[in-house]
Amino acid sequence: MIIAWLEEVRSKDVSLVGGKGASLGEMMNEELPVPRGFAVTAQAFRQFLDDTGIAKKLFKSLEIDVDDSEALKNAEKKAKSLIIDAKMPPEMKRDILSAYDKLCDREGEEVFVAVRSSATAEDLPDASFAGQQETFLNVRGGEAVVDAVKRCWISLYGARAIFYRAKQGFEHEHVNIAVIIQTMVDADKAGVLFTAHPTSGEPTTIIEAGWGLGEAVVSGSISPDNYVVDRRTKKILQRNIATKNIMHIRDRDTGNTIKKKVPDDMMDEKVLTDVELMKLTELGEIVENHYGIPQDVEWAIVNEKIYMLQSRPITTIQRIGKETQLVEEGELILEGIGASPGSAYGNVEIVSKLDELDRVSEGDILVTKMTTPDMVTAMKRAVGIITDEGGLTCHAAIVSRELGTPCVVGTKKGTTVLKGVKLVTIDGEKGRVYEGRLEQAITKEEEVAKPVERTRQVTVTEVKVNISIPDAAERAAFTGADGVGLLRIEHMILGLGKHPQLYIKEGKSEEYINELVKGIRIVADAFYPRSVWVRTLDAPTDEFKSMQGGEDEPIEHNPMMGWRGIRRDLSNVEHFKLELQAFKRLYALGYDNVGIMLPLVQHPKELSKAKQIIVESGLDLDKIELGIMVETPASALIIDQFIEEGLDFISFGTNDLTQYTLAIDRNNENVAYMYDETHPAVLRLIEHVIQECNKAGVKTSICGQAGSSPSMAKKLVELGITSISANIDAVESVREAVLRAEKGILLDFARRS
Repeated sequence: MIIAWLEEVRSKDVSLVGGKGASLGEMMNEELPVPRGFAVTAQAFRQFLDDTGIAKKLFKSLEIDVDDSEALKNAEKKAKSLIIDAKMPPEMKRDILSAYDKLCDREGEEVFVAVRSSATAEDLPDASFAGQQETFLNVRGGEAVVDAVKRCWISLYGARAIFYRAKQGFEHEHVNIAVIIQTMVDADKAGVLFTAHPTSGEPTTIIEAGWGLGEAVVSGSISPDNYVVDRRTKKILQRNIATKNIMHIRDRDTGNTIKKKVPDDMMDEKVLTDVELMKLTELGEIVENHYGIPQDVEWAIVNEKIYMLQSRPITTIQRIGKETQLVEEGELILEGIGASPGSAYGNVEIVSKLDELDRVSEGDILVTKMTTPDMVTAMKRAVGIITDEGGLTCHAAIVSRELGTPCVVGTKKGTTVLKGVKLVTIDGEKGRVYEGRLEQAITKEEEVAKPVERTRQVTVTEVKVNISIPDAAERAAFTGADGVGLLRIEHMILGLGKHPQLYIKEGKSEEYINELVKGIRIVADAFYPRSVWVRTLDAPTDEFKSMQGGEDEPIEHNPMMGWRGIRRDLSNVEHFKLELQAFKRLYALGYDNVGIMLPLVQHPKELSKAKQIIVESGLDLDKIELGIMVETPASALIIDQFIEEGLDFISFGTNDLTQYTLAIDRNNENVAYMYDETHPAVLRLIEHVIQECNKAGVKTSICGQAGSSPSMAKKLVELGITSISANIDAVESVREAVLRAEKGILLDFARRS
């Protein structure tokens, strides 16, 4: 079948018309206002490959190591050229032209259409391919439509799409693409709506809107109006009216889509009326009720008529269910701090020693005193994590949030209480553990979906993300973060299980360098060309001691204030040079978005010595971003001397800066209640550093736990920070806080003028 009309397809037809096409057919069947159109089927694409004889060559060209950027670029080039050079079979072209003519007859004129890719693996619950293929707007004329169809096919073999499919385990020959041709909505206003809060799942409709076509909103090129409607009371809770500088419209002379300045009298005008808000909310509820899960819907309005252009599941919500409604019916056996939201059930597996990690199987609940970096592999297998110790900033909490795994920390006695207990349900939001399985809890395999890239509101202050594990890079990238403000290299090293010095002793330095390149590259690829600041080794001695070959690590009474960070790098220069060789290879591969960040500095001479070694290792300081962590009062107080030595950026490590300033161990339950990142002394140090750096044109950021706090983000924006790097689960809330703070500053300035 070459052509399928949208009104004739349903959700079961994903293999025929792709995820987008099936969704549109479903909405049409519900009599929702969807523009008319048809699909050039996935079978047509497969027939094109077979009839032109390029299928074998095409799939052979994709048999590459996708981690090799040069091979990936060559594969993209070869695949696209094969499709470009192949002529569409005459019968297929005739069918497409005939369908377009029929659509024009239905509309009563030769219509402009939107030609949109719809991959058969798109918008699946466990993999989102959305955004990887092309869309062409305001296409008119049969020949132009045929050309756009072919260009959509070509987009299936972009480098990013090839890389993503390989990493998701999809075989290229099993992923096909349909193309949707719909009557173009020449929108007066357009945007997106979420039928639930995209991170918390709260029953509020959130609507983002801009003038003209929806491209400016969807691409994040404007800050759109943001409206919040309480679905229960049908009250409008918030109207955040943005200054909308640009809009995309159809040029009346050429018919092309153009970008133009929004008229002055419309820039600060609200886009949506209250009537439109309530109608959009109602339509969103109809779609959600039909699919049974919260939806992300694209919409457009022309001449006061609303059209729905696409709907897909909201997949930034980690768990969707009724975990908070039935929880009181279970037997509560343990409480702690809710460190990573969501609920799950599974068999209890208590781990007290590292050699017991293999006992943790897929679907288990990992219970331990406290996790360490070398437990990450087991943490990935677990559906829930419980620890005796720790708070919201401990290793278990940070990694669990990054993995999207429910976690309860600081239970004090979890490893004791849960001895002999076989099955538990964990509530990672409320910090509770119940015996047995509660029906509202879901396992990892039953998750609704993984994250998809969110519409990103543009802020002057960049909102970045912290990453500990390369495997979390895709999930982190889909938050829409402006880059990576902290990539922790020690998690990669500790995950190897073998002490770095052992690699050197055994003559396996190349193997070690390759492992570093491999890990950093995954993150750099996911974010390119957005910056990725990689912190050099910063693990304390006690974490190295448990590794194979770590017997010679010194015994330190307080490892956190001992031989770590820049101190280790500058005294163990042989290892530091291996790290630098990894960076050198990354730069040679074209990853110019990677920056080097030196931790725990306290004197400019440390920066000077590090720069000398960097240059000796063959790196050009003029071509890389080099920065330091400001996590000691010493580095904060004499930041002007570091600036004189020369650096491109600094990043506050507020976890350590607060501890060292207040003499408080945040993981010591006797004094942890006194740990306060907003203490006047800490804020004064931060303010001083930001002021000095801003004078000198040095970028400032924060990557400590405080960066994940919306209230702290507001303070930092007011102090003039350049960027904020938050944990994966906090990026969206921090971005909202930053946006509001920036608007507040502008409003205050306007009032004073």
